Amino acid sequence: MGNKIIRSNFAKLFWIVRWCNGSTEDFGSFSQGSNPCRTTNNNHKNMAFRIFSGTASRHLAEEIANFYGYDLGDVTINKFSDGELQPVYGESIRGQNLFIIQSTNPPAENLLELLLMVDAARRASASHITVVIPYFGYARQDRKDKPRVSIGSKLIANLLTAAGVDRVVTMDLHAGQIQGFFDIPLDNLDATAVFIPYIQSLNLENITVAAPDMGGVARARIYAKHLKADMVVIDKHRERANQVASMQIIGEVKNKNVLLVDDLVDTAGTLCKAADQLMEEGAMSVRAFVTHPVLSGKAFENISQSKLLELIVTNTIPLKQTHEKIKCLSIAPIFAKALRKIHNFESVSSLFLK
Repeated sequence: MGNKIIRSNFAKLFWIVRWCNGSTEDFGSFSQGSNPCRTTNNNHKNMAFRIFSGTASRHLAEEIANFYGYDLGDVTINKFSDGELQPVYGESIRGQNLFIIQSTNPPAENLLELLLMVDAARRASASHITVVIPYFGYARQDRKDKPRVSIGSKLIANLLTAAGVDRVVTMDLHAGQIQGFFDIPLDNLDATAVFIPYIQSLNLENITVAAPDMGGVARARIYAKHLKADMVVIDKHRERANQVASMQIIGEVKNKNVLLVDDLVDTAGTLCKAADQLMEEGAMSVRAFVTHPVLSGKAFENISQSKLLELIVTNTIPLKQTHEKIKCLSIAPIFAKALRKIHNFESVSSLFLK
């Protein structure tokens, strides 16, 4: 009798699993519940998908969708009088593969808005949710470098996972080890695919690539390899955040066109000080190539007063204002290619320069 019950239960389980892995993508309708059944890879590839945007990255999301050949999905972010946010999807997303685009630059409500959009999508039975975070905020808090501080990037990773995110796509993380904070797949794209062609179009001679600190050596080495250029390192010591106490250039820059490469520029104080010191050491010109233009505080004033010839950034964060020394390049084509490859289960590594 006991064996018959076991066989009967096993048969029921077999048919439930077969139902989930078959052509029916939404198990919620079968069980009268709201949670979708996770589909197999083959079903995921043939699944309908939509691209949605948060308010912080609307312009970039429109570019990405345009390169992909689709319109942005309909979502409204309601805001109560006290500032409380409530995202509402204006179309059915049941059983669909969703890409939600939102940078988490300040203010903090941009991050909260993203988390609420993910939660709303999960409760609406979206089958697979990929968040596209061109600029991953709090990435500078990647370790406990002094007593009694938080590891902000790990906390953000936990929040995204807990909200129901299945995959993360970002660009130029401040520290590569942040990828290990996630227990879900993460694709960390880089901006070399837009910066290198721009540098080559300048037809500069005697190029030297400069790493702004020891942590940026690996990034600078990639540029130096593709440009067949020399490399120098700027050793700096900080007394506190956004304030450098001392700076020393390791390497020769005399009569060189120097290219400073970094992942983000905040107040631009360090960047401008580095440019001034490179010029004092005999550099012919200094240009900076920085992915994320945070540009807070006196950033624009610092850039104006510095010997920096040009600052080239991307549109992972919208510029607060225009500036004669700042040029913005679009990374929308890179993200559009990445999303297409992810949806079709193709390799993303072809988008990286090595």
